[in-house]
Amino acid sequence: MAVLLRRFFGRFVFSALTAALFLGAGFISSTTSTANPGDLIRGQAFPAVYYLGADGLRYVFPNDKTYFTWYSDFHSVKWITDVDLGKIQIGGNVTYKPGVKMAKINTDPKTYAVTEGGVLRWIESEDIAADLYGGDWNTKIDDIPDAYFANYVVGQPIDVISDYVLNDVLSNTTDIGDDKNIVVPDVISITGTTYSPIDVTISAGQSVRFVNDDTVQHTVTADDLSWGSGTLAAGAEFVHTFTTEGTYTFFDSYNSRLTGAVYVTSP
Repeated sequence: MAVLLRRFFGRFVFSALTAALFLGAGFISSTTSTANPGDLIRGQAFPAVYYLGADGLRYVFPNDKTYFTWYSDFHSVKWITDVDLGKIQIGGNVTYKPGVKMAKINTDPKTYAVTEGGVLRWIESEDIAADLYGGDWNTKIDDIPDAYFANYVVGQPIDVISDYVLNDVLSNTTDIGDDKNIVVPDVISITGTTYSPIDVTISAGQSVRFVNDDTVQHTVTADDLSWGSGTLAAGAEFVHTFTTEGTYTFFDSYNSRLTGAVYVTSP
C-alpha cells in the first residue's frame, strides 16, 4: 500500500497515516525525554522533527530527502513537550550531508557535489561525475527546490577528480553540528542590576544566549531596534546569532540603565 508523504516543509510534517505507521513500527521513540545538543527532537502535537544544536537552537529539515542523507530511520528521535519545544528558537535549515548525494535545482542544468557547510560545487563533466559516484551516477542526483537553494553557497567547480575526494568528504563530516560549525554560545545573565558579563567578544557566525536570572521581566533590545528578545519572563532565555562583524549594543526596555555590548570579529 502506498503511503503518501505530505510535505509542509520548513516543518518536517507527515500525514497522519504515515506518522501512525512510523510510530507503530517503532521508528520513533515514544518516550518523552530531556533533549541534549546533538539530539533529534519532536513535540507531541505535530510529528515535525528537528536537530538540536549546541547553540540551543533547533534546525529544520526542509524535506524528507535532506533528512535521509543524515539518518536512515527515526529510532533516535526524542519526544519533548510542546511547551518545551516552543521555547527552542529556530536556528535555520539543515543542508544535505556532504558526499551522500549530488544536487541540482530546477532552474539550473548544472549538477553539484555537496561539501561541508552546504557548499555546492559544480561537477563540470559526466566523466568526472562517473569517476566520483560510479556508472550509475545519474541515479544519485536530488533536485533541491529553488526555495531552498538559498540555504546553500556555490563554491568552486570541480574540473579534476582530485578536487573532490569522495571518501574524505564522507568521513570528514559525520554530524550536522560539525557541518554547520555550530558552537556553544557565550552566555549573558540578566539580573536586576546588570547584564553579566556586560560585554562579550565572539566570532561572526556565533551566538549569544541571554538568560533572565531575575524574578521580573526584562528584554534584550538592540540600540538601533534591529533585533531583540521581546519580553523575557523570569527564567526565560533568548539566543541571537551575529553573522556580521561589528559592535552590537543593547539595553533593557524595562530598565534602560541596563546596557551591554557584543563585539563581533572576523572568524
